[in-house]
Amino acid sequence: MKAVESQPAQSIAYPPRTVTRARRALACSPFTRVLFEAMKTDSVPLSAIASESGIQQNYTRRAIAELRVENDLMWLIQVGVLRREVDGQGITDSFRLTPLGRQLIDRQDADAVNWGAPGWCDRLYNAGARWLRLPF
Repeated sequence: MKAVESQPAQSIAYPPRTVTRARRALACSPFTRVLFEAMKTDSVPLSAIASESGIQQNYTRRAIAELRVENDLMWLIQVGVLRREVDGQGITDSFRLTPLGRQLIDRQDADAVNWGAPGWCDRLYNAGARWLRLPF
C-alpha cells in the first residue's frame, strides 16, 4: 500500500481590505489574545467570556455584561473572524475562529498578549462601520 503524504494546509488569500478590517475589529474589541488562542482549539461559550468569569480566565481586561459581549462577538462574526458553533440541534452559544481569524492570530507576535492599542482613527472607523454595518 502506498503511503499518502499529507500536504501542509494552504492558507486562503483574503483581500487586503478584508484583513485590515478584521485586524481593526480585533484591535478595537475588548477581548485579549488569550480568548482567541482558546478559540483556535475549542469552542468557547458566551458564559465563560461575560462578567467576572471573563476576567478570571483572562479573556477580558474588565467585567463586561453578557449582552455587550454577545454584540462584540457578533461584530467579529460579521467581519469574518469568528463563527458560531453548531451542534446536532442547531446553533449554540459557543464561538470558534474562522480560517481568517486563525491567520490573524498566527501572524500576530506570539509574545503579544493583546492586539495593541488602536488609534482614535481606528476606533472611529470601526465604530462607524459597525454602526452602519458597512461591508468594507
